[in-house]
Amino acid sequence: MGWAMSIPALAITRRTRSTPFSSRIEKFGVEAYTIYNHMLLPTRFRGVEEDYFHLRESVQIWDVSCQRQVEIVGPDAARLAQMLTVRDLRKLGIGRCALAPVCDEDGFLLNDPVAIRVAEDRFWFSISDLDILLWAQGIALGMKLDVKIFEPNIWPLAVQGPRAEDVIVEVFGEAARATKFFRFDTLTFGNHPLLVARSGWSAQGGFEIYVDDAEIGVQLYDALDAAGQKYGIRPGCPNLIERIEAGLMTYGTDITRNDTPLEGGMAQYVGLDADIDAIGLNAIRARAKKGIDRAIVGITIDGDKVPANREPWPVIAHGKQIGSVTSAVWSPRLETNVSLGQVAIDFTTVGTQMSVETPDGVRSAQVSPVPFPGASTH
Repeated sequence: MGWAMSIPALAITRRTRSTPFSSRIEKFGVEAYTIYNHMLLPTRFRGVEEDYFHLRESVQIWDVSCQRQVEIVGPDAARLAQMLTVRDLRKLGIGRCALAPVCDEDGFLLNDPVAIRVAEDRFWFSISDLDILLWAQGIALGMKLDVKIFEPNIWPLAVQGPRAEDVIVEVFGEAARATKFFRFDTLTFGNHPLLVARSGWSAQGGFEIYVDDAEIGVQLYDALDAAGQKYGIRPGCPNLIERIEAGLMTYGTDITRNDTPLEGGMAQYVGLDADIDAIGLNAIRARAKKGIDRAIVGITIDGDKVPANREPWPVIAHGKQIGSVTSAVWSPRLETNVSLGQVAIDFTTVGTQMSVETPDGVRSAQVSPVPFPGASTH
């Protein structure tokens, strides 16, 4: 009996929070959404491959309002911020951003947010897709810390691609060119100050604008769109092909609560030798002494286009499973299937041969450098 698989529709209700930019996104013909931090996140406009080439060649405006902020403000804000992350934040000055793994007491990852120091006594944790607000509030309550913790009304817009700086300059002025990577400046749009960071979830370069006024945000969206027309701007979203090529891992898919930052490829963001009070840090130190038994690698998979992998695919070597592929896609530019996965530490050397059990059969595969060759254009 033959049958055809269809993709289920996503029912958008009041429980799936819209964003100030949803009307603009839908006007441009978004083809698919997912849910991220209880909010809508576009995943496709003109097809994954067409969106991919456009991102690499031009400029896109992304509605990433789902990138929620956990704000910590008050006399004990710096102390709590440091307790939340195993990264040493003592040198995180005002105007700087830093990837800051948040772990439980056993050192396992709860989130991989970007910490932003907005003021001496004010931090934002720009979180991945897992609730951290209640975790932070619980710690503050238990420690009787003098802080306020809440989710502010912030709706980030990202402008990504090789022409992103040109568009930002058109709207905010030449001062934007001086903003350094993973730092922010306060720039003005319509007499309204906005925090603008040189950052974003692509390897093509760009900016993230932390919009704190919905009405201003819609005006800003339209201004960015108008300014970018001569550069070929289009609405976009994080792209599966581009992010795998760049080695950008996603929490909940490539890294999970089963990993510490060491297995998650974030050892450089852990203050193993720092004299700091951070939840989970001692457990990670003990794990580091023993050595990790697996790591994330890039893997090229031979053959035609692989299907979408909703579940991890087993990676096999010498007749036994030695890991899993967690994200995979066909790269039309590299003309091969690219993927990210975790494998046993003895199989992480570039060029190591293995096989992957995909839904349409076993494929030969090999470990690749990450980022994959030519992933970035900037």
